[in-house]
Amino acid sequence: MEYGRSKLSVDGVGMEYIERRKVPRNKKDRGKKQGDRVEVLRDITLNIYEGEFVCILGPSGCGKSTLLKLIAGFLKPTSGSIVIDGAEVDGPRPDNIFVFQEGGLFPWLTVYENVALGIRHVTDEKKKEGMVGEYLEMVDLTGFENHYPHMLSGGMKQRAEIARALAVGPDILYMDEPFSGLDFLTRLHLREELVNMHLYIQKTTLFVTHDIDEAIQLADRLVVLSERPSTIKMNYEIREPHPRDINAGSLHDIRQQLYLSLGVHYTL
Repeated sequence: MEYGRSKLSVDGVGMEYIERRKVPRNKKDRGKKQGDRVEVLRDITLNIYEGEFVCILGPSGCGKSTLLKLIAGFLKPTSGSIVIDGAEVDGPRPDNIFVFQEGGLFPWLTVYENVALGIRHVTDEKKKEGMVGEYLEMVDLTGFENHYPHMLSGGMKQRAEIARALAVGPDILYMDEPFSGLDFLTRLHLREELVNMHLYIQKTTLFVTHDIDEAIQLADRLVVLSERPSTIKMNYEIREPHPRDINAGSLHDIRQQLYLSLGVHYTL
């Protein structure tokens, strides 16, 4: 697909935090004491275009989620700047929606009520009902409007949360390993649905994952972070159309390169 104008830019961003634990959270931080500064990200520079689906990959603990939260405005960088639509990010924006891996449906609300939260400003009940129905159909949850979250499978809960995020009409959609707690087959189904939704709505999407195959199947662009303090190790654009066979052609080569860049032999 052809992309629009530049949507967001990350310019020379660095991030540090203060070690507050007596026992460091990570073996890489051995020798660090309470009060020491720990560098997470170093000189991250990145440009993302409107409508792109960008997957952020990297080793566990390298700062993938930290980078996502910085771009979303939940954290402030130690150095550098982040600009969205020409304005520097200084906090969360109501039209930038986050989908977390833990799930965030309200258990006391039905699926319909959870999705309708995003469009509670719509006072026409018929119009609201039509909008909720449209997004539930998009994630294949038609007929489950009156179910409560505890009545749904893990994959259905995640689809309901995606529907709620889409109902807001997000300018940018942030997804932090949203499929990590699901079984393999459910993940495959949700990847397919997410690809179809992105092709339909064409919203700028930033997706954090540790799954190389998932990233290759989903992304227009792959951003691979190094070990901490993290820098951008690879910034690779994928032009292959969907659906994709990750075991053939250029995608097979990309897959092999990614595994090796992350220190794992792909034939393991």
